[in-house]
Amino acid sequence: METAKLAKILKALSHQKRLELYLEIARHNESDFEAEGCECFICDIMESLNIGAPTVSHHLKELSNADLITTERRGKFLVARAKKETLDEVRKVLDILD
Repeated sequence: METAKLAKILKALSHQKRLELYLEIARHNESDFEAEGCECFICDIMESLNIGAPTVSHHLKELSNADLITTERRGKFLVARAKKETLDEVRKVLDILD
């Protein structure tokens, strides 16, 4: 992994609320999004983290720009998924430090 890409990822995760948001997204797997009523996943996160829509939108954009998540519109709801490939790349780099 290029150091510039790793720096962008680490910078994106260095904000506490953004890290909490990413961890919540990463905890859910694909089957959660298929279940009925789970399409409002981002809305649920907003409530649990007690942050507003504009702030969540900004954080999602930063996570997406760092290639950590993908987002998809489902009607009026937004669904986000963690990109496992990116996380695996970061893990490989951090394992070197071990």
